[in-house]
Amino acid sequence: MTNIRALEWDGEALLLLDQRQLPARTAWIRCATAGEVASAIASLVVRGAPAIGAAAAWGAVLASRTATDDAELGEQLETLRSARPTAVNLRRAVDRVEAAMAAAPRDRRLQAALAEARAIESEDADACRAMARLGADLLGGGPPVEVLTHCNTGALATAGVGTALGVVRELAARGRLERLWACEARPVLQGARLTAWEALQDGLPITLVVDSAAATVLASRPIAAVLVGADRIAADGSVANKIGTHPLAVLAARHGVPFHVVAPTSTVDLSVPGGDAIPVEERDGDEVRRVRGVLVAPEDVAVFNPAFDVTPPDLVTAIVTERGVARPPFREDLARLAGGESA
Repeated sequence: MTNIRALEWDGEALLLLDQRQLPARTAWIRCATAGEVASAIASLVVRGAPAIGAAAAWGAVLASRTATDDAELGEQLETLRSARPTAVNLRRAVDRVEAAMAAAPRDRRLQAALAEARAIESEDADACRAMARLGADLLGGGPPVEVLTHCNTGALATAGVGTALGVVRELAARGRLERLWACEARPVLQGARLTAWEALQDGLPITLVVDSAAATVLASRPIAAVLVGADRIAADGSVANKIGTHPLAVLAARHGVPFHVVAPTSTVDLSVPGGDAIPVEERDGDEVRRVRGVLVAPEDVAVFNPAFDVTPPDLVTAIVTERGVARPPFREDLARLAGGESA
């Protein structure tokens, strides 16, 4: 359904498509150490919860290759874990590779790390395909539909066809996509730069709008659903996602439009009871003061720049995972699905 890839393992190093340079330029960055992978994650060379989880897994492989002793290995793995705080996939991927190494004989640790990283990437690709089908099924049959999305949730954000954008691709494959409306996702413009680029690469009908036009779109167009991804989902169904998601959920509720979250169970964190306990990353104010390096605000103005917001569960219609669809009040369904049971 797409040939777009966010990352590749070349046998010696991790290659990352530099998403900071899209759509103007397609460039790949080669990471040969865990520190380089952590830096790439922190600087948004690679972003999207599933993709940074897969990248961190390969970073852990590199740590197992370069660390001179267990203490150094632990330090490199912790550097990876702390690269970005909100997406739970990152920490879980590193933990999985570390556990695989710990369970293997010392002379087989690298092979164990490689096998686990490959498994994490493969599982995400499979999850994307399953979510695409389940999400498209959720919209039922009938004529082609219009949907609205936010940020980037496609192949650039995962190891597969995407989460919410994977659903869009499946709708298109079924002949059921009339139009994708994409919010720009200020301040880093993942919707404008990345979702629009992905859609055009794959021939999907897309219209880009500024974030503040979402209400107008929902009020004036027959939007069948708002489709978004997630960086972490709490046990009660609170959803941490790219900043701007919460107001979009409020608008969807006001206009009677279903608000569907599409995310793998690796994004569900049952240890977090509610949205208040989800750590929200705050990024440098220059992301807001500047657009693509050009100053658009006074250089000394104070800026509040949270990378994510938290949407309360009462604004979420459904959460689509690879194992099934969770519905309000969410807690029971999420516990079952994240615990490994399929719907």
